[in-house]
Amino acid sequence: MAKSKKKAESVFLVCEETGDYNYTIRRKSGGEKLKLKKYSPRLRRHTVHVEKKK
Repeated sequence: MAKSKKKAESVFLVCEETGDYNYTIRRKSGGEKLKLKKYSPRLRRHTVHVEKKK
């Protein structure tokens, strides 16, 4: 039996404060949602970004 391969999917990182879609990343499906501190160009500072599918 061959292992099934999980396909990488594109997900967006959305700023929690402004709601802007600032980053896109490719990652395997499953697991916990990402929650990272990334730079928000509109606010010009680092804010928490959460993963969101399209």
